[in-house]
Amino acid sequence: MKLPRRKFLRLAAGAAAMPAVSRIARAQSYPARPVRIVSGFAAGGTNDILASLIGQWLQERLSQPFVVETRPGAGGNIGTEVVVRAPADGYTLLLFGPNTAISATLYDKLNFNFIRDIAPVAGIMRAPNVMEVNPGVPAKTVPEFIAYARANQGRINFASTGIGTSIHVSGELFKMMTGVNLVHVPYRGASPALVGLLGGQVQVMFDALPSSIEHIRTGKLRALAVTTAMRSDALPSVPTVGEFVPGYEASSIFGFGAPKNTPAEIIDKLNKEINAGLADPEIRPRVADLDGTVLVGSPADFGKLIAEETEKWRKVINTANIKAE
Repeated sequence: MKLPRRKFLRLAAGAAAMPAVSRIARAQSYPARPVRIVSGFAAGGTNDILASLIGQWLQERLSQPFVVETRPGAGGNIGTEVVVRAPADGYTLLLFGPNTAISATLYDKLNFNFIRDIAPVAGIMRAPNVMEVNPGVPAKTVPEFIAYARANQGRINFASTGIGTSIHVSGELFKMMTGVNLVHVPYRGASPALVGLLGGQVQVMFDALPSSIEHIRTGKLRALAVTTAMRSDALPSVPTVGEFVPGYEASSIFGFGAPKNTPAEIIDKLNKEINAGLADPEIRPRVADLDGTVLVGSPADFGKLIAEETEKWRKVINTANIKAE
């Protein structure tokens, strides 16, 4: 049977519109059940705090529980793999930090490729590290420290919280860009590294600001610079490393991802709600309490940033020949 032309065109137009209607309906109905947020680090850390903070906001806005699940281990890679293997339906999200951009090169055999297998959803914050020294070090500025290190090549120790951490690679980037020879001393966590720095066993550290700020304020440690491109509101009189070493920048980037092929309309909905949360007058100060500045933008913006960070740390890790423990 041959359909009249007008009826045929009407049916064809209706069929073409069905996928769009389906996508809209899917976004409107999401979420219809609880959503889990996987964090690859232990409870109580920055990842866990941010997951809980934004999860509570999403729960209030979208009227479904957003439950934080900590899956620590292997530098955050266990949690990432959980999300990579989850259904791409928007009901499993990943809260990740700077480890992801580092791990891509640090580990030879991961069961995933982060950029390929995780879809960017939204950034949350960018946080600085702080270049700090034991007060026994005579340098009071970054140029003075560079001169001091060059005069004592191979005799200055720099602490980190472990091989391949943000604290470690921030120091390696400094070495690479200044040509100074600092001896890396990895500790198992922030507390023992700070004990070593306070006790003078090591002379310098590129620590996460929240861990060290009270020691800086009490004069037990001397802050030379922060590692981000902009100065920190927490230490406004402290310059950036980049003011003396042009192009130097090291940040801890935190944000949300989802399994690849998660519907774009769901990602866009989450992105919109997370950006709204980051503009909320109650949430923004809580991000500032972590010495972070909010990252607001589209999923594409966040994906571009992740790719840039991954490439930057790839160069540092390969140049310094850093191997995972």
